[in-house]
Amino acid sequence: MFRDLLSEAYGAMRHNRRRTALTMLGMAWGIATVVILLAYGNGFGRACEAIFANFGTKLMILIPERTSMQAGGQKAGQQIRFTLDDIDTLTTNLPQITHITPEVDKQCNVQFDDRTYTFNITGDYPNVESVRALKLGSGRFYNLQDEMQRAHVAVIGSESKAKLFSGREALGQRIRVDGISFEVIGILSAKMQEGDDDINRVVYIPFTTMSEIKDTHYLDSIWFNYETPYYDRLEQGARSVLATQHKFDVTDRRAVRIFNLMEQVHQFEVITIGLKILLGFIGTLTLGIGGVGLMNIMLVSVTQRTREIGVEKALGARRGDILFQFLAESLAITFIGGLLGILLAYFISISVGRLTLYSAIAKNAEAGDIRLIIAPGTVIVATLILTFVGLVSGMIPALRASRLDPIEALRYE
Repeated sequence: MFRDLLSEAYGAMRHNRRRTALTMLGMAWGIATVVILLAYGNGFGRACEAIFANFGTKLMILIPERTSMQAGGQKAGQQIRFTLDDIDTLTTNLPQITHITPEVDKQCNVQFDDRTYTFNITGDYPNVESVRALKLGSGRFYNLQDEMQRAHVAVIGSESKAKLFSGREALGQRIRVDGISFEVIGILSAKMQEGDDDINRVVYIPFTTMSEIKDTHYLDSIWFNYETPYYDRLEQGARSVLATQHKFDVTDRRAVRIFNLMEQVHQFEVITIGLKILLGFIGTLTLGIGGVGLMNIMLVSVTQRTREIGVEKALGARRGDILFQFLAESLAITFIGGLLGILLAYFISISVGRLTLYSAIAKNAEAGDIRLIIAPGTVIVATLILTFVGLVSGMIPALRASRLDPIEALRYE
């Protein structure tokens, strides 16, 4: 039975080759549009992930400010100051924290030979490499031993290396930071950088060594990453711990600024989902136009083959046989056109390559651009949409054909 249906469908399509080819072209264009739009949505999501991964996604930055509410007998406007005790308190009370580091920074004159520039010098624990998602281009990062020995070692950013050393080898060379000599042991890979952001001009040194450049008793900020999906609860927990430690109102959000990158990640995830739904809807409408064309062609086919349908019914064909005959023809056109459309979508995605997004406003941001990513899930969703459109477009003509009166059909001129 199935083989007979395919044979009938093939014969009908072969009899009207031009009409069939044009209908297939419409379906191919429609499904290619669906796949490309969904691929664009996937590419946008991946680009956002790459942008946030550049800075570290599960990351919180705590910056002390001034209180804006009275608490514990103290008036508003009190300056909050972090110390290393806060590091221990946070680590003890928040087991979700995986790595935590204090940070103290200062703008310093950095000199090599006759070149002098003002760079941001930051003192951190060695685990800042993980916390800040830093990637080494060459050399090594300072370790716990360097931290304990107050070693005069430095890891410099890619732009710091370019400005100080130009094309010369930097590893093993000695630079002077506010007159203090440091050995360059590592060079960081370039990170995405917007405008005049100095992210690639930072010089990292051990936290203990930083005390020779600036008083490190009070911290400029605390950075930590974590392992828990409940980032909002963790943020509230961190604020509660610090409020108890420094005696400010836990609802006073101005006392301590907390930058929680997962909040922004979540916002962009919602935007990405909304974009995918919108693009999928637009693609479905485009494919629906092809479906309307298929329906019209099949209705014309039913009209032209009215006498053939009458003969089939006179010879004993049942209503279901006629319905499946025309439905098989429409589905055959749909799926052949769909296959061609998916192949076209793959060709377009490969040909287009990278679409500018973040690199338009940032340096070293090619990873933040959009690439048309045709994931297996995209093909599955597109196939389901195609099947639905093909069934709806083919069912109406097939029902019309199956309901024809055999006597009237035989008399049809």
